Amino acid sequence: MLKRYMHNQERQHAMRDDNRIVREFEWGTEYITDHPNGDDPRKLFSQYSKNTVEHSEDFFINPEILDFKFEISNGEDKLTKLTWTSGIKTVSPENNTAYAKYFPHATNKKSAVLVLPHWNAKAGTYYDLCKIFNKVGFSALRLTLPYHEERMPPELERADYLVAPNVGRTLQSLRQAVVDTRSAVRWLKQQGYEKIGIVGTSIGSCVGFFAFTHDMDIDTAVFNHVSGYPADVVWHGLSTYHVKQAIGDNVTLDELREYWLPISPMAYMDRLARLPPRPQRYIYTLYDLSFPVDLSRDTINALKQHKIKHSSVTIPCGHYTLGEKPWVYYDGYKIVSFLRKHLK
Repeated sequence: MLKRYMHNQERQHAMRDDNRIVREFEWGTEYITDHPNGDDPRKLFSQYSKNTVEHSEDFFINPEILDFKFEISNGEDKLTKLTWTSGIKTVSPENNTAYAKYFPHATNKKSAVLVLPHWNAKAGTYYDLCKIFNKVGFSALRLTLPYHEERMPPELERADYLVAPNVGRTLQSLRQAVVDTRSAVRWLKQQGYEKIGIVGTSIGSCVGFFAFTHDMDIDTAVFNHVSGYPADVVWHGLSTYHVKQAIGDNVTLDELREYWLPISPMAYMDRLARLPPRPQRYIYTLYDLSFPVDLSRDTINALKQHKIKHSSVTIPCGHYTLGEKPWVYYDGYKIVSFLRKHLK
């Protein structure tokens, strides 16, 4: 009965957004190479994927940023806006500036938490979580993901370019999100913070995982919603039905999983297992139709198989309903208490 209720709630929440557009499928080879030369895109992406995973430190770079800038907003909250030029240049000028909101703790400058929102998060979301981090003694920095908010090109209503029926652009977009995340971590270290935690939700969870597996300056992490392959999420997830519809018969699931392997957490389990252990928590929901629960369980099983020490939390709700009472409070407690324990 609970499962049926939750699934009905998930469908109602998902269908409230009536501005999803079924865009044209594109290979997007120009987003991974300057010289496609008419090569077979399948061979091109297959080789690119293999090389990128093998040399992922060159994919998820941590460039030196020389133009971090502060701006105090005139709004009621007087928030500090941090901007810089993204380490990845895209064809959308608006998207090439990275943005973050800074919530400094009044006295404690030892620890900070970087917050990565979900796909299509609106301006102002996660501010309450950042203020809770302030209350428990931490500073917080809330990153704006590529193609969101100020970074959204005028032709978009949603952040459609972050996860798109464009194979190459999706690779570039998720790469940019991780590079911007690492730049934000670098800025926090420059401010003198000794310990850095990270929490990502939904697509932000994936972005945070890639940063965590490539940046030892991140001391602890919480991944809120869990899935190992974005291709499977697009194929089977409720929130991405329009992306799957656009892909159609142009590629199979197995092909897309291969091409998007560089932006798949499963590709980096071996790497994570070789790194020094750090506290990490994975939260997933039992009735999720966007990150289907079998995909979450596959990821948790992979962590166990690789003997990666971790904490896991299962919540009896869905992807959207996790943001509702009482689940949002329980989720928040599981996030904040874990980071509070390991950032003190």
